[in-house]
Amino acid sequence: MIVPHRSQALTFLFIVASVAAWPQTGSDANTARSTADGLLDKAVEDGKVVGVIAGTSSDGHITWTHAAGYADRATERAFDSNTPTRLASISKPMTAVAIMQLVEQGKVDLDATIQTYLPDFPIKKEGSITVRQLLQHTAGIPEYASNSERENMKHYAALSDAVAIFKDRDLTNIPGEAFHYTSYGYVVLGRVIEQVSGEEYGAYMKKRIWDVVGMPNTGIERAADPVASHAALYHITEKGKISEPKRTDLSDRVPGGGIYSCLDDLLKFGNAVMDGTLLRPGTVQQMWKDPGVKMTGNGYGLGWYLYGENPNYGPVYGHNGSQTGSTTYLMLLPEQRTAVVVLSNTSGAMQTVTNLTIALFDTAAAIRSER
Repeated sequence: MIVPHRSQALTFLFIVASVAAWPQTGSDANTARSTADGLLDKAVEDGKVVGVIAGTSSDGHITWTHAAGYADRATERAFDSNTPTRLASISKPMTAVAIMQLVEQGKVDLDATIQTYLPDFPIKKEGSITVRQLLQHTAGIPEYASNSERENMKHYAALSDAVAIFKDRDLTNIPGEAFHYTSYGYVVLGRVIEQVSGEEYGAYMKKRIWDVVGMPNTGIERAADPVASHAALYHITEKGKISEPKRTDLSDRVPGGGIYSCLDDLLKFGNAVMDGTLLRPGTVQQMWKDPGVKMTGNGYGLGWYLYGENPNYGPVYGHNGSQTGSTTYLMLLPEQRTAVVVLSNTSGAMQTVTNLTIALFDTAAAIRSER
């Protein structure tokens, strides 16, 4: 079975098509909540996902959450706002925030070559790779070479071991000249964090991001030490058949797709990006600037997709994720100081999760209006 890991970006048209904001009354806010609940319930009833949980926050306060289906169908365990779920590629903006913290501290130069921080990383014949290019997916680092790599079952004890998988491969393009999405490039960024900070990647993330924000149910997935409270893994085929895939080992891609989290924690992370808890506002704006390299679909900044201007709510930024047993979305609407999160334990459900996420823009606006 092939389960896509590469994040699938929304097109600009999807984003701007969100319908007009709900009227500014409390009763309509209640209607919005009920409607949003029903959308999640229907996704489960229609067999689109086994389980899903979603929520919105505004001005730093969680304003709505709802769960449908099962976190574990075998035990009939329901999803709740603290159920740890694979984030897949939403790991990337977290890693990007860590890099930008080090940039703010003067410890990392975005335009320095990788050898500045990782002297043993091979110099490529196609050209020198910079930190900025890795963040933007323009470095030319290749993606998985085979389905067995994509659905990895081998454990790598350290990020340096994971880098060894691909470090000697040719680049896909001259660095800086083309967008080529890859989780492996973020593994290199994880090694930069380790070398510059002197801390193991997971320890840095916990100390400098997750503990700062208050994210107790976020961490690195360890395949050898499964946690019973985590969401089980499911996959839905194009024909609608749901299976239970083997748990893959994410140790080959941790900074780009090996983090787990839960609804409450991820909403807090989104808020912390927008309110200056983790980075200075100017730094966040730098991450959200379009370098103009990605020629199709949505732009990509430093660790974030740039979804364009929504006519009702302003600019939209975020990231999605898709890997074995999960489909995820985090959307930020900074002018509304609003975050939207949808997490499912079912891979192959990107269109369903995308539709839910966009529908929740209006839910968040209606509920925010009553505050």
